[in-house]
Amino acid sequence: MQLLKNYSIKFCLLLALSSGALQAQELEFSVSINATNVQTTERAIFAEMETSFKQFLNDRVWTNDNFQTNEKIKGNLILTIQSQPTIGQFIANAQIQVIRPVYGTSHETLLLNFADRDWDFQFTQGQPMDFNDNRYLSNITSLLAYYAYIAIGLDYDSFSPLGGTEHYRKALNVVNNAQTSGGNGWGQFQNRRNRYWLIENLGINNQYEPVRQVLYDYHINGLDKFKDEPEAAQEVFKDVIIKIQEVNRVLPNAILIIAFMDAKNEELTNIFSKGQINIRRDVYNELLKLDPTRRSKYQKMVQN
Repeated sequence: MQLLKNYSIKFCLLLALSSGALQAQELEFSVSINATNVQTTERAIFAEMETSFKQFLNDRVWTNDNFQTNEKIKGNLILTIQSQPTIGQFIANAQIQVIRPVYGTSHETLLLNFADRDWDFQFTQGQPMDFNDNRYLSNITSLLAYYAYIAIGLDYDSFSPLGGTEHYRKALNVVNNAQTSGGNGWGQFQNRRNRYWLIENLGINNQYEPVRQVLYDYHINGLDKFKDEPEAAQEVFKDVIIKIQEVNRVLPNAILIIAFMDAKNEELTNIFSKGQINIRRDVYNELLKLDPTRRSKYQKMVQN
């Protein structure tokens, strides 16, 4: 069942009358910070960091849409602090996960499972977490806002064809503003698997539009129907993989495709562990072209 994010004018008017048109926050992220590598006696800053980052993501209103509590977009920010070169300066690796429910079940699926190794930021106790869409204020709030918009964009893409476009534009705006700082991860001529290239694939380069298009089919016509129509859903997944491979053939090693496979490889392996062997073999062969490093995992699809 497709979740509707934009309510009708009539419903919004009724909501305004009954609850003062409360605009609920969109995100429900957990934040976990591992600072065991940092030698400092001031450990309280890491607990404050967790709280501040979580509040920044979850307490802000990022869109003009109304969300019910059960519609909030779940995610995880897992931050591993590598070092603290000076007081208040941190170098970290981040794992960002965006989670979507599978309707009609108790299962959830990953929309994104992305490793960002360029988290360099400043944070001090009591620091205000200010952010402005139109100008760069700090690296930490730019990092968090960027992934907030990416999370919302991916969620919207999974419920409506190309539904996340507006939010990718906002993420791109964060990148453009942050590039003036010269910080790691924002630049076009830095690491090809950084934040710039992720939003380039999602929001700039139309050659990747078929990958965004199939996010809708994969989730609405595949996962959301798999419980009741497994064979039909498997055909959808097969078509999705073929379409992504068509893009990959022209634009190999794209970060968007790598990110898709990082999020979905386990799920696809489980989905195709049963069913018609000819379909499983076809999907297995396509996945070997698309994601050859996981050959041993995908072999489970054709072992029975």
